[in-house]
Amino acid sequence: MNLDHVLVDRDADFVTITMNRPQRRNALSMAHLRDLIGAFQAAGDSDASGIVLAGAGPVFSAGHDFADVAEADEDAVRALLDTCLQLMELIESVPQPVVARVHGLATAAGCQLVATCDLAVAADSAGFAAPGGKGGWFCHTPMVAIARNIGRKRAAELAYTGDTITAAQALDWGLVNRVVPADELDAAVLDLLGRATRGSRASKALGKRTLYEQLSLPQTDAYRLATKVMAESSQSASAREGMSAFLSKRQPKWSD
Repeated sequence: MNLDHVLVDRDADFVTITMNRPQRRNALSMAHLRDLIGAFQAAGDSDASGIVLAGAGPVFSAGHDFADVAEADEDAVRALLDTCLQLMELIESVPQPVVARVHGLATAAGCQLVATCDLAVAADSAGFAAPGGKGGWFCHTPMVAIARNIGRKRAAELAYTGDTITAAQALDWGLVNRVVPADELDAAVLDLLGRATRGSRASKALGKRTLYEQLSLPQTDAYRLATKVMAESSQSASAREGMSAFLSKRQPKWSD
């Protein structure tokens, strides 16, 4: 792929997608969003078992690039937001677990990216904000993902004040899974992704898809969906192999 704003690196079973606009604090311009979409589509279609989303330079991502918005009309801004939504939905729909590697500040749509990834590991120096609340353009779309991570009261505080919270607060609020010293960040990301990608890839992909689908449903409907999927998937080769290996006290051999 010919990508101007994103670096893609494959190391064994994992693909790392790095936002590479450090001079613009990895702001999400239209071109940057399209590059990210291309990179995630390619990684999702590959045989990789896991994906890392990272950022180059001192900032993870400063969110939408105001250079794309300041003089744009409503249709142009809507197109930018729709493209951003396409990226967020793609991150949730690729079959692999996606881990955000957050080394620095993640604000607005950058914080939305963290909230959208399946998992997130942050350096203790990282910070998180939805700064629109203290400005003139409220962070409406970022708060969709953020609020679903941290709950109503904390979402309201983050959104209304626009304050930056620390990595420790983000961990306490449920926005990230781990906080580690900066020099331990890469090891912590690989450790979590390694554990999150154990087992059958096909089973994991179905599990990811069903997890997000049932979270959007009322509890009764969620159980109905989960029961259907779990019963159907019990007949799969990976389920049979996993149960057989457990009963035989041996290591499973996955065909996928």
